[in-house]
Amino acid sequence: MNDFPPSRDAALARLADFVPHAGFDYARLRNFDTPGHSEVSRLSPYLRHRLITEEEVLRATLAQHSREQASKFIDEVIWRTYWKGVLELRPALWTNYKADLNAAWNQVQTNGGLRADWEAACKGEIGIDCFDHWAHELAETGYLHNHARMWFASIWIFTLRLPWVLGADFFLRHLLDGDPAANTLSWRWVGGLQTKGKTYLARPDNIAKFTQGRFTPKGLADHAVPLEGPDLPALGPVPPSDPSPKSGKIGLLITTEDLSPDFTGHDFHSIAALAPVTQTDPLLAAPKLRAFQANCISDVEQRLGTQFESVTDVGNIVNWAQNAELNHVVMAYAPIGFVADRLTGLRAALQKKNINLSVQIRQYDTTAWPKATHGFFRFKKVADDLTSDF
Repeated sequence: MNDFPPSRDAALARLADFVPHAGFDYARLRNFDTPGHSEVSRLSPYLRHRLITEEEVLRATLAQHSREQASKFIDEVIWRTYWKGVLELRPALWTNYKADLNAAWNQVQTNGGLRADWEAACKGEIGIDCFDHWAHELAETGYLHNHARMWFASIWIFTLRLPWVLGADFFLRHLLDGDPAANTLSWRWVGGLQTKGKTYLARPDNIAKFTQGRFTPKGLADHAVPLEGPDLPALGPVPPSDPSPKSGKIGLLITTEDLSPDFTGHDFHSIAALAPVTQTDPLLAAPKLRAFQANCISDVEQRLGTQFESVTDVGNIVNWAQNAELNHVVMAYAPIGFVADRLTGLRAALQKKNINLSVQIRQYDTTAWPKATHGFFRFKKVADDLTSDF
């Protein structure tokens, strides 16, 4: 936990330390993967769980830099928003990923050679020094530099020829900032599935340059043939926010998707927190990830000065709401992913008990997500809309 203290105060302190460097310093150094990663913000685990929000980070950045000076860092924040929007508009990508992962896991169970190769890759025992280092770093710290993630994914897919979904799962089980949208779609992009025909090839000279000579790997694939897969599914709508309750007993349901619950503006009769995910299907989430999320929830308890009811599933949530005699349950929207999967059927289950569910979507998301219909470079113009009043 030393690298990422699980608290909003720690997130705000890291933001304050980084912002002076979010302009030309970041643009010059951001691609270098060096020990300690001081060249990047290391805010992503906090943004992932919204201990701080994208809007807060953008506002703080633009208070000290012009848009031109901080354009590279702003782009990185907006990338995360973009991937969220893509998955919200095309939820079948998540459904397909889970189905493909289950199929690959079945192959791991029945194909001894695949299982041995997969285990060696996850343990960092394949004999490619940089890859093995990153596998160990991920398991030990819950974090990897973004450039290392791209190299790692490329080596996994094109050199080791392992199923990409197993690599995406390996990341999601360990990364403190592991986001179903950004992670799944980035792996698809590396493999040539997200943007048809466009792949990312890890090159020894590029790795040597941006690790400052720490690694000069041998035996990497020298070409990247795009993976085969179906076309992108059709676009769908982004759900709207529910009306905010005006009267009655109101409860707040907190999830690890949004740990800044003050945006709802209510006095709550009772508060419950959905326990951190333990299963990412098919395997358990790493202990470091589960502990980070649990401690982040504890931080919210301390900030709000109250102890939360712990709930684990839809049935627990309904029981909590009934026992607290609630008329309404308010929660921040859970984007497509593991948490949303766990909450499937919640609205109907509460309605059976005459309890209303009010799901609130932040204006930032409502503004951005519907515009994630094409590539990033068209989407990033949305940054002007998101920051117009800063």
